[in-house]
Amino acid sequence: MSQARLHTVQCLSPTGLHKMAYKEWGDPANSKVLVCVHGVTRVSDDFDNLARALCDEYRVVCPDVVGRGRSDWLRDPQHYQVPQYVSDMVTLLARLDADVVHWFGTSMGGLIGMGLASLPDNPVRKLVLNDVGPALNPAALQRIGEYIGQELRYPTFEEAVRGIEELIRPFGPHSDDEWRKLATDVLRQDRDGHWIRHYDLRLAIPFKAVTPESAQQAEKMMWLAYDAIACPTLLVRGVESDLVTAEAAQAMTMRGPKAKLVELPGVGHAPTFMHADQIDIVKEFLLG
Repeated sequence: MSQARLHTVQCLSPTGLHKMAYKEWGDPANSKVLVCVHGVTRVSDDFDNLARALCDEYRVVCPDVVGRGRSDWLRDPQHYQVPQYVSDMVTLLARLDADVVHWFGTSMGGLIGMGLASLPDNPVRKLVLNDVGPALNPAALQRIGEYIGQELRYPTFEEAVRGIEELIRPFGPHSDDEWRKLATDVLRQDRDGHWIRHYDLRLAIPFKAVTPESAQQAEKMMWLAYDAIACPTLLVRGVESDLVTAEAAQAMTMRGPKAKLVELPGVGHAPTFMHADQIDIVKEFLLG
């Protein structure tokens, strides 16, 4: 079953209900479930290659986190934070009737996975963290926060593709067709015919509220969560990543689940796992 099926599940926030869209690959009766969750400005379509490669082994489920892609937007943007996302994923797992899962999270998707895997009686049996961890470089977070809130409007599709490609160059080397897919997946046309990004620009509001003190407190809480993780964990880091430093990655190999570390040369934040060599790293860890 190498074609994705599109579904939605209804989730709850403090201000009401919202629908979260997700793509499902493989046999819906397969009890082996792999959940793949994207980065802060990305979408479920990022995992198309990975899902195709693994859907014979797993039922692969790739949600659009609320506020992005095909999912609804939240009424109150203050809830665009990890606790809300974890809550939505618990609802998704209930819909899937999945008692245990393997988890692949890129950037924000990895933080959501860490949050879930740190809870008592959690369902996560193997965890892949793609270029993310408890200690995040403040300068990189500031860069991401500024980038998220920019309203980019392109008059033509070709200009939009070029603009997005420029923003995502740190993903590492890709073919022209791959760059085009990565750009196309996150573009939508507005009522005026302009091309815009797919997400709620209010995602930036919680980022802008961060102070040095609150960032320090958040990092302390994330290390507590990381130290509570008991399942086998793989950390994949782009050698040129500005979000996860080499020192932070090393600390993750010595604390909590003592993550296995694989570093990818020539790649920044974050590896896309579109290519066979990167996919093989995940296969070996999850299926080995």
